[in-house]
Order: sequence, then C-alpha cells, then structure tokens
Amino acid sequence: GGGGQGSSLMTFLPIIFIFVIFYFLLIRPQQKQKKEHQNVLANLKVGDNVLTAGGIYGRVTGLKDDKVTVEISDKVRVKVSRGHIAGMVKQDVLKAD
Repeated sequence: GGGGQGSSLMTFLPIIFIFVIFYFLLIRPQQKQKKEHQNVLANLKVGDNVLTAGGIYGRVTGLKDDKVTVEISDKVRVKVSRGHIAGMVKQDVLKAD
C-alpha cells in the first residue's frame, strides 16, 4: 500500500537539495550585495570619491533626487543617475597621478 509515497519523496529530495544550494550560493549573496549597494547610494554625500558604472572616477559635488553631479577633472562635471554610481573609493581621485 504505502511504499510508493516514500520512493517519490526520495526522487524529489535531490532536486530540493539543489534548489537550497542554489539559493544559498547565488540568490542570497546577490540580494545582500544589492542591499549594500543601495545603502551606499542612500548615504552618498558631497565630497565622496566615487566610481561610476562606466568606470569613471570622480568626486561628488552635488546631489539632487536621482541625479549626482560628479567632478571628474578640474572644473569638469558630469551628471550621473544615482543608480549608476558603482561604489565609493578611498583614494582622492582628483589628485594628479
């Protein structure tokens, strides 16, 4: 009578196990990284050294809603969408190399 139910559970167990591993190795770290990135964007302030998603280094000179003004060279400023700030950098990006 009831022997068939146990074997069907055993066939789905490896699939469930793979989904659990997939979640902990891929989905959860990605959600954590996204949350950290949103935290960085929310805490941007004038004077922060940043890297844009396009690979341009600069210093934040203005913040307005979803736009960030970034100075990339002496007296050269560009407006960038806040979401395209990849992160903050520690070194002073406007110093001469």
